[in-house]
Amino acid sequence: MTSESAPPEWSPLLALQRATHATLQVLAAELADLDLTPSEINALANLADGRGRTVSELGAAVGTRPTTLTSVLDRLERRGHITRGTRPGDRRAVLVELTASGRAAATTIRQTVTDLERRALDGLPTETLTHLRAALQALTEVSS
Repeated sequence: MTSESAPPEWSPLLALQRATHATLQVLAAELADLDLTPSEINALANLADGRGRTVSELGAAVGTRPTTLTSVLDRLERRGHITRGTRPGDRRAVLVELTASGRAAATTIRQTVTDLERRALDGLPTETLTHLRAALQALTEVSS
């Protein structure tokens, strides 16, 4: 086998990118009725527990800078899915909270994510999922 025809070495980062694209396509198809972008879906999914978060906290949860998140939050606020206000005791911090329509969308999103995770990962041993979680955490923290 020549080097030209040899398969490329497996890369966890490239595999992660493929997996991300595949799951985003599935989520987009299954959540098409919500008419949300992947970034909006991610933000609402991270607010699905109903706990308000500052823009900085939400940015850390979704994996983006607060300045990048602002346009996503602008769109979600215009659509009536979130409100932005001040955190009691800290008027400088902007608190993001779900509205009733945001809670409904977030619940649908979290259920869809849970169903997709179940379909994709249920056959894997617990130890494999523990290692996957550790690997993803390490990749997340590489830029910290």
